[in-house]
Amino acid sequence: MTSIQNRDHSADPADAKPKLTVLLAAPRGFCAGVDRAIQIVELALQRFGAPVYVRHEIVHNRTVVEALKAKGAVFVEELDEIPDTDAPVVFSAHGVPKAVPENAARRKLFHLDATCPLVSKVHVQVEQQHERGLEVLLIGHAGHPEVIGTMGQLAEGAVKLIETVEDAERFTPRDPEKLAYVTQTTLSVDDTREILDVLKRRLPNIVGPRKNDICYATSNRQEAVKAIAPRADAVLVIGAPNSSNSMRLVEVAKKAGCANAMLVQTVRDLPWDRLKNLSTIGVTAGASAPEYLVQDVIAGLGEVYATRVEIAETATENVVFKLPKALQDSAA
Repeated sequence: MTSIQNRDHSADPADAKPKLTVLLAAPRGFCAGVDRAIQIVELALQRFGAPVYVRHEIVHNRTVVEALKAKGAVFVEELDEIPDTDAPVVFSAHGVPKAVPENAARRKLFHLDATCPLVSKVHVQVEQQHERGLEVLLIGHAGHPEVIGTMGQLAEGAVKLIETVEDAERFTPRDPEKLAYVTQTTLSVDDTREILDVLKRRLPNIVGPRKNDICYATSNRQEAVKAIAPRADAVLVIGAPNSSNSMRLVEVAKKAGCANAMLVQTVRDLPWDRLKNLSTIGVTAGASAPEYLVQDVIAGLGEVYATRVEIAETATENVVFKLPKALQDSAA
């Protein structure tokens, strides 16, 4: 059930600013996996000092990455960009192909795995399904680091990627009796259901995970957006264009009834031409966007409008993931 809390940020009654209701989605922003990944880099810097190398963006958010760079993190795309070193090497929250930790071990690099445990769970499922002799399908988006990492748990070509309903209609399995699927954790819940409906209609014996692979945080943020979008003249999703879960929130908002939904990275990106003469604006944030960006956007709206904030809460989250053993003492 959605709960609404009011916070009045309106200006002095004499102020001539037009009134605006800001519908603030909850949950929003950082999830447990993102929080853990950032904490791993920060604790590694505290314990071992700079530099700490990070393969790929630790999470898909420019401000987070820049803040960690300022503390001494060095971001690379591949391990061959890292010199022989005793410095820690962190794998991003999105997960990596199996060849990456194998390469790190060969080079005797001290590596810390910041892969979200919910992504690691999908990796385990892929291996188990393959070991059972099943052909494995991955529902996801080509080129996304999580998809690259998941497909990289098996030999090249062993995992087949399904991106769309059309892909699901066209796919021909080696053996329709020996087929399984997993999904990227940050997909649209509704779009994924449509793809699965096709696969299950065409291939009724396909085996799925015991529990939905789309993570709790992705599902919760999408439900919160569905609650605010029908009431909003515009929806602002704070996140990065390479953040899958943030882009899905924009899509969900549009499907839920707000055609004027858009992605913004920071308050500086607010498209005022699309935000004129509105009475209600919804605000949320992708799972890799820090809360201060949300508050900056609300403050930016307050410079133009007399704002009243309503918090629309559809779920509460209390998930916490353990840190790698090498850093648990530092956290304590």
